[in-house]
Amino acid sequence: MGASCGGQASAREARAAFLSHPIRFGTSGWRGVLGEDFGFAGVRALARALAEHCGGPREAPRVVVAHDTRFAGERLAAAAAHSLAGAGARPLRIVGAVATPVATHAVRRRRAAAGFLITASHNPPEYQGVKIVAPWGGAAPRDWCRALEARAAHYLEQRPREAPVRGRGIDAAGPYLRDLVAHIERAPLRRSGLRVFYDALYGAGASIVPRLFHELGVPVATLHGSPDPGFGGYAPDPTPARLRELGTALRRASGLRLGLASDGDADRFAVLDRDGRVLAEEDALALLVDHLARSGRLQKGLALSIATGSLVERVAVSHGLAVSRHPIGFKHLTAALLDDRADAAGDESGGFSWAPFARDKDGLLAGALLAERLAAESRPLHEQLRDLRRQHGPSRSGRMALPGTAEDGRALRGLARLRPQRFDGAGVMGRSQRDGVRWALEDGFVMWRRSGTEPVVRLYAEARDPKRLARRLSLAARRLRSARRTGGTP
Repeated sequence: MGASCGGQASAREARAAFLSHPIRFGTSGWRGVLGEDFGFAGVRALARALAEHCGGPREAPRVVVAHDTRFAGERLAAAAAHSLAGAGARPLRIVGAVATPVATHAVRRRRAAAGFLITASHNPPEYQGVKIVAPWGGAAPRDWCRALEARAAHYLEQRPREAPVRGRGIDAAGPYLRDLVAHIERAPLRRSGLRVFYDALYGAGASIVPRLFHELGVPVATLHGSPDPGFGGYAPDPTPARLRELGTALRRASGLRLGLASDGDADRFAVLDRDGRVLAEEDALALLVDHLARSGRLQKGLALSIATGSLVERVAVSHGLAVSRHPIGFKHLTAALLDDRADAAGDESGGFSWAPFARDKDGLLAGALLAERLAAESRPLHEQLRDLRRQHGPSRSGRMALPGTAEDGRALRGLARLRPQRFDGAGVMGRSQRDGVRWALEDGFVMWRRSGTEPVVRLYAEARDPKRLARRLSLAARRLRSARRTGGTP
């Protein structure tokens, strides 16, 4: 919506922009390239739609408004707040750029009707986005999203309605820190001598992580902590390639130490051992679940995405916990937390939540709990993982992405029609189209799925060892390329 950026678009311009790039919610909110398929007119229309959805002038709903460190975040948040006020809502603007977990916590703590967060999470720097938060502190469910899309389309045809925002901005970081620290065992941390090395990737986590570990009595060294809307020229995604500098810092240090990183809005996390190795997301989840279960803080069950490996599931079952599997997208895991089927949830991309504190993914919570475990054990994480694998069996899981093409819909439909007996030498035990195309194998799985947040196709796999995992992902990529050419025909 380039014509709308930086000013009020005419109804005709806004309508034309909408027809070219309609507001559509993906896996986690509405995202697009700023100035092309995301802009001020859409933000204003969506804010007005949210106000009406939550009751409008009759209810005067409170709506938390926040932004992270992305380009134009503050201006977009201001535009949203004025549009909310014009539609009869009471916007509660959080002061400064904040991490998404801080904002979702504020929605619950303030008993707001919703949250309107300006963030595109881990997407490349040219992206911006909006995440709508429901009153329970998780992403808006599907029925909300469809209703908001329809209302926003209608409001794009009309002149913006804005009003002044009353009151000062709210402090959300202080209450968040107090509540989180109350859920962490501080004594082991303070006597452990642990040091944390944290890479903020120029994102919003830099404003909260050092304060968190200061409260916990743990020294922390921060890398890339200055806010940068360009994120150093890369997507703020804590992948191994982006965390080499953090790994070097860990290898050069001595004593008990832990490496942590978060994505642009700090709802996802990554963890590094003292030798600089990045742990797979499933391995970090297994450590978290085992730690919480052994300390009696998991009682009900565990919700996992269908693309998460089986090690964490076997760990949970060994503690007597029920495990449920859900489509990709953390809102599906939040639903399991809300209906008491589980009190923890995790996914394949570094998302983790523990219901007594958070109902959406929270990379800050995950980092604090992993630090707590390391302080209590005083052993390198790779040794602790080795013990878990000895007890529960080997497992390696991972993912990769291929740029999307116009052929992907046909290719995935073709893959879904296939009935292979074997893949990578392993028997195919079952097939599913629940969320993409997934083949259950006798020693893991392979899966193809179009991303709901970026123009890519994601490939997921699990195998018994790293070498076979790499080969399995390579074979999955080859199979997708073949399906693009042939429509999935063998």
